[in-house]
This record gives sequence, C-alpha cells and structure tokens, in this order.
Amino acid sequence: MSDSLTNISTLNNGLRIATHHMPHVETVSLGIWVHAGARHETASQHGISHLLEHMAFKGTNRRTAMGIAEEIEAVGGELNAATSLETTAYYARILKDDVPLALDILADILQAPLYAQDELEREREVILQEIAGTRDSPEEIAYELVQEAAFPSQSIGRPILGTAESVKSFTADDLRSFLKQHYTGGRMVLSAAGNLSHDAIVRQSQALFGSLSAGADGGYEPARYVGGPRMSDKVFEQSHLVMGFSGPSYRTTDYYTGQVFSGLFGGGMSSRLFQEVREKRGLCYAIYSSMWALADAGLFGIHAATGHDALGELIGVVNEEFAKAAASRPSEAEVARSKAQIKAGLLMGLESSGARAEQMARQLLLFGRLVDTPELVERIEAVDAEAVRSFAEKLVAGMASVAVVGTGESSGAYAAQAAQKAA
Repeated sequence: MSDSLTNISTLNNGLRIATHHMPHVETVSLGIWVHAGARHETASQHGISHLLEHMAFKGTNRRTAMGIAEEIEAVGGELNAATSLETTAYYARILKDDVPLALDILADILQAPLYAQDELEREREVILQEIAGTRDSPEEIAYELVQEAAFPSQSIGRPILGTAESVKSFTADDLRSFLKQHYTGGRMVLSAAGNLSHDAIVRQSQALFGSLSAGADGGYEPARYVGGPRMSDKVFEQSHLVMGFSGPSYRTTDYYTGQVFSGLFGGGMSSRLFQEVREKRGLCYAIYSSMWALADAGLFGIHAATGHDALGELIGVVNEEFAKAAASRPSEAEVARSKAQIKAGLLMGLESSGARAEQMARQLLLFGRLVDTPELVERIEAVDAEAVRSFAEKLVAGMASVAVVGTGESSGAYAAQAAQKAA
C-alpha cells in the first residue's frame, strides 16, 4: 500500500491486485497486465504474442466474438488490448457499477479462449494487412531498422507484429501452448483505478482467477546492444532519419537523467533540436527525441523527416548539437524547464484512471512494488546539469544505431554518414 487510496493484495496463485480509489469519478479503468510479450518469444514464435492478443476477443466457451463486443458495449464500456516487448495488456473502461461484468469478460477471454479455426484464419489475415500497412510507413520502417540495428538477432530487435511467414505458421495448439506457459498467476497483475471497492474487486478476482495456474515469472534473454547503420531503398516523399543510442533501463537512476536530457535536447518547442533544426534553419517540420526503456536496456532516440536535399545538412546539425551537449553543461534554466515538463506530464497523467491503472501494473511488474509520486518527483529533482552532460557524453561515445528511409539507394550512404559522425 502506498497511500490510503491505494491497495495491493495477492491471491494464492501469485496474481497481484492493485487498486486506486478515485471517488470523484463515475467510471473505472481496469485490466490484466501479463509479463509476457514479444521478447519472451523464441525465433519460431515471432509474432505469437500479438496474435494471441488478437485471438482473445474471437470467442470463448461462453461467448462468441460478437457476444463479447455486444456485451461490453451494451453498458457503454470499452474493451481493448495491446502487445509490447515485455507485456501484453487487456483492459476495459466501464461505469463503476459494471466492474463485475468487465472482470468476468477479462477472465473469460484469458482463461477460456476457443481459438476456432475460422476465427484464426480471419484474424491472421487482419494481422497480415497490419504488417503490410507498416511497409507503407517510412516511420515504421525506420524504427524497425533501428531496433534491429540496436539488438540484432534478438527477440527485442524484431517487430512485435511478426512476419507474414511466421503469422501464417501458427496453429491453435501453438497459441494454447504459449498461453499455458506464460499466462500464469505469478506473471499477471490486475490493476484498476476509479470509483471502486478494493475488497469487492479482490473477492470477484478470487472467484474468477483463483483457479489460474500459479507458475513462476519467466526469464528472458538479456539484451545485447550492438548498433550500426541500416537503410531501406524505398523512395518516399520525405527522408526519415532515426538515430538510437544505448540507454539505461527503467531500473537505473540514469533513466531519469535520460528523461531530463531528452526533454531539453529534443522534447519540445524550446528544446535545442527544435530551435536549431526547425526554427533557425527550417530543415524540417518536426524533430524530437525520446527515451525508450525496458527492464534491462534502453534506447535514446531521435526522429526527424526532411526533404531529400536537406538530409545531409540535417545529419550534420544533429551531430553538432550532440557534440555540444557532451562538451558542456546545459544551463540551469534548461534543466529546470525539462524537469517541469516531466513532472507536469507525470502529474497530469495521474488524473486519468487509465494511466494510473497502467502505471501501477507496470511498476509491480518491473519493481515488485509501487513507486509513489513523491519518490518519482524526488528522482527527477535529483538530476543536475553535470549528470545531464555526462549522460550525453556516454551516448555519443558508443556506437549509434541509425536508419535512413525514403531517399532510395542513397539512404545507405546517409545512414553511414550519420553513424560515423555520431560515434
């Protein structure tokens, strides 16, 4: 328990239940977060987590696919899911009186899915179209290439969607096997926020999930950052540049330093990259940086799109700004402004029941405990200007992962140029 409104209970099978009471709202956001995602797949299972998520809504022993949709929408609720590298989430938002229904549907789709052959074939086609759609997006291509460059021949370096070949290969038995192995009580968190009763949710969860296999939380292959240039020879209207650098994991204090650096370097209209690249030179419409982290690794990334003729200059300016950031401390005003943006985003997000439920689930899966807001703010405030400079220096000292997409056959030369200058 982290405060009087937040409670945590654990069932005998290891399923953790976290709730936060928000008496001023009339709704509840709740879901099941499973510590099983794309990085828990073997090479032959590439894409199965995402397919499993899709198939959860395609019928159970008690409900048809249409029945699932009609039942939740009949009470004005919403039901959705998402697959990431480390987790798969199934969540709902409903009126406060409909919590039992939402819990019953979630328990049903996670414990008694049918995986009927006709539904499997239809959903397979849906995902194949989803994969095909990414081939038309230069941003998607660029991010996939950077991910593969950063973590080659590893599960976290592969696209979450899988490939057309892998998706076509999965059978209903493959799905059942993955579900049985990974969807166990010890790897799951039920998280809810809104106008709710913790004790009532625990009672309902015991009845609905109490027979779930206990199981232990599973491991995964440790991340190995490599880096290097990648390119696509497809031609698009604009050239997209994505640069990635080995960064800290969620579990390190450097993660918060990285957040502060990202904010002042490319996090908003006042950031260095936006001011230098967009405002002063007019080289692109938008440019931004971001921190992407996992339990044991992370990436600091930059993304920009520009005209083909301006790409070389854009690369030069970005690397010049990196060199400046590594060589000298940022001003106190820059650091303070970035911290303010991070804290505001954190606090504003907690006003959303959905964001709060997700935060609690992720914290329990990552740290085994809840990290309260004052502690998070303290970690952000502890970052100083020298830590930010040192963070930038570490980034540029390593091998960059670079992807250039859109310029056709010359993309490879631009990617090599960016990787060489960044190193």
